[in-house]
Amino acid sequence: MNDNQFENHKQLRGWVADRLRADIHEGRIQPGEWLRQERIAQEYGVSQMPVREAFKELVAEGILEQYPYRGVRVVQLSAADVEDLYATRSFLEGRAARAAALNITDEELQELKNIHAQLTAFSDPAQANLYRPLNRRFHQAIANASHRPYLTRVLGQMWEIFPAMLWNILPLTAESSLPERIAPDWEEHTLIIQAIENHDPDLSEKLVKQHIEEAAEELLAAMQRQA
Repeated sequence: MNDNQFENHKQLRGWVADRLRADIHEGRIQPGEWLRQERIAQEYGVSQMPVREAFKELVAEGILEQYPYRGVRVVQLSAADVEDLYATRSFLEGRAARAAALNITDEELQELKNIHAQLTAFSDPAQANLYRPLNRRFHQAIANASHRPYLTRVLGQMWEIFPAMLWNILPLTAESSLPERIAPDWEEHTLIIQAIENHDPDLSEKLVKQHIEEAAEELLAAMQRQA
């Protein structure tokens, strides 16, 4: 394989992986669904090799899980898994907020405020397909402002898992956000921005951890109501 062929193959593998993520995140491929290389290759109009490599990439990210002699399927998590994920996310994002309070630039702070302003324009839970990516950008902006590349990469991998996980555990979140989270999100984001702008690492870490832990509590409560 020459350099051009290798680059084309790499781009094709990336395209397949991106499309699989989108199909999972947008509900076209369901949590727990088994994926077959032949079917995906035929549906996407590619050979099986980039599909196989894309499967490996998504398994490494935690979006798919591999079963020997059976194949791969979209991850299907329990309520206990959700608790563990949110607890891990709370710890890591708290560290990111602490570092961001010390390292954020003026440009990064303005970006954070701009994203928050866009978030406050949404009041309809049914706009989850627009609200959720912006909310993720808000949290990513804090991680980026930490200037901790490894921490940011780890959080990025976790954020890839969350959409499929949420839709699996709580089907109503596939089409809408939890109504009880919209106003608290705005208020909590405002306080987080203020703490980071004031360069207060202790308060920034505390507020981000509380923000994530409260979201987890409400999600778990909603899961229990639908059980």
